[in-house]
Amino acid sequence: MTQVRVRFAPSPTGFFHIGSARTALFNWLYARHTGGVFVLRIEDTDKERNSDEFLNVIYNSLTWLGMDWDEGPQKGGEFGPYRQSERSEIYQGYMQKLLDTGRAYEQDGAVWFKHLGERYDVFDDHRKKNVTKVKTEPTVIEDRIRGRVERLEDEDFVIVRSDGSPTFHLVNVVDDIEMRITHVIRGEDHLSNTSKHVELFKAFGAPLPEFAHIPLILKQNGPGKMSKRDEGALVEDYQSRGYLPEALVNFLTLLGWNPGDDREKMPIEEIITLFDLPGVNQSNARFDEKKLANMNMHYLLELPSEQFVVMARGYFESQGEKGATALATDEAYFREVMQLSQPKIKSFEELPDYTCYFFSKDYPIIEKVKTKVLKKGEPKARLEELIAFVPNIDFLTDESIEDGIKALAESKEMGFGNYQSIARLALTGTNAGPSITAIIRVLGRDRVQKRLARFLQSI
Repeated sequence: MTQVRVRFAPSPTGFFHIGSARTALFNWLYARHTGGVFVLRIEDTDKERNSDEFLNVIYNSLTWLGMDWDEGPQKGGEFGPYRQSERSEIYQGYMQKLLDTGRAYEQDGAVWFKHLGERYDVFDDHRKKNVTKVKTEPTVIEDRIRGRVERLEDEDFVIVRSDGSPTFHLVNVVDDIEMRITHVIRGEDHLSNTSKHVELFKAFGAPLPEFAHIPLILKQNGPGKMSKRDEGALVEDYQSRGYLPEALVNFLTLLGWNPGDDREKMPIEEIITLFDLPGVNQSNARFDEKKLANMNMHYLLELPSEQFVVMARGYFESQGEKGATALATDEAYFREVMQLSQPKIKSFEELPDYTCYFFSKDYPIIEKVKTKVLKKGEPKARLEELIAFVPNIDFLTDESIEDGIKALAESKEMGFGNYQSIARLALTGTNAGPSITAIIRVLGRDRVQKRLARFLQSI
């Protein structure tokens, strides 16, 4: 049996899009599932739009996501070079083959691929000129996902532009032939090109690869395909926001594929075992950033505590001045705050705002929350009672703190809740976050006493 060879062929003309990442992932998964080869090929013939910055984004994003390539730039391989800008002689040779066999001709400085069949001229209302049409049989594509597809190609098309540069159609097919690609797995939007490519394969006398066109990713709000301009569309944004690559890979896997049941969170080893083309859906998949954030939260929650702390420190370090205050505290205190935050955040980007009151005396007080809390009961009296009672509370555990506040409440014929909201507002400036007893324990007796007193004075 021939070894599976798949390729991912991005252009370094912009930042790395979620759709591109999903295409790379499905190719990578199929290669790993079948014991095949994953080839990275760079389509960099657009000299005006290509840049080394975007090329490095491709390399870094794939590496971050864990999609190691077997052949390609930085790795090498027997079918290189793997950048199209370095393969012009190969394209020239293939173009000449078509000219020599009469399957291509020169016109207006460009080289055109010639369809076989009876030719006739018709007036094209859209282009306002006569165009040559060709009577041909429909091209049949047996697609592994879409099924049988028939497309009629009735016009010749350009394979080399008048400036001498080869078009996508020519270089794509030539590289697939030269690199012995067995399966072309790409977005459904390329299905319209496939009939042209099939005819080129046949003209070169080359075996056809198997085609598998995966569903599009739709934008999360409104109709249409997700573009690079849409919110949440760029992979590097998730990297800088502190998402875990394992969570993003898991999420992308389920955009257009399912394992045959309702499971969502799956380790990559299991995904590789189960992934196959029959499991890919025909219907388009809608991007859902909230679902991705929720999945990332589950992955963060399962991180070993010490690993979470190390990664959190790394995130604060990446934030420069915004993270400096947190990093200036002692290691033990920083660790306690991070461990308290781990079950509550969806991504590392939430940490600076979520934990700000732990690291600064000048944390903001949310006025809407303050107004609401101060309207209930007698908050000043409760604050005064808390301040007086704090020296008597055992700060050793959350339970001992809770027992202490309950004892105070019972002595005043009150409930724990009568003290909770005003204590949280005074100590954190908000009404959300970890449990109030955990906050009190981590802040410590001295900070708690000072903050309660200061807030009482302010009201």
